[in-house]
Amino acid sequence: MSDSAIEITNLIYTYAERLDGGDLDAVAGLFEHGRICGVENGPPETVFEGSAGVRKLYDMATKIYEDGTPKTKHNTSNVQLYIDEAAGTARSTSYYCVTQATPDLPLQVIVTGHYKDTFQRLDGVWWFDSRIMFVDQLGDVSQHLKF
Repeated sequence: MSDSAIEITNLIYTYAERLDGGDLDAVAGLFEHGRICGVENGPPETVFEGSAGVRKLYDMATKIYEDGTPKTKHNTSNVQLYIDEAAGTARSTSYYCVTQATPDLPLQVIVTGHYKDTFQRLDGVWWFDSRIMFVDQLGDVSQHLKF
């Protein structure tokens, strides 16, 4: 695997690790030069731009518990990377499976889906350019989402 492939794959996994750890500022920081799109080709209100926009998304949507975490585990798999080294861009697709256990919810899968990501290399560092989140299967997200 190339250095770029390792760096981008680690970026994908870092997102999940920081989110499960409840470090929403760090999650938002991964999108300093990018955005999360809640809907592919969606209207402007479904696009959360830059660190501030992404932080707003997670503040709006994610329940955080007394221990400072959402009590989730985001498992990312089936990562397929397509890198253009000369252009400093890349794209990927991957699957996610989120489990959760809370005092009121026994351990279970709450959602599965897939991501479409694009990346850009700025000053030698890979960053998220865009992340589109697709929900493929939905379970009980009542203990995870605020809405």
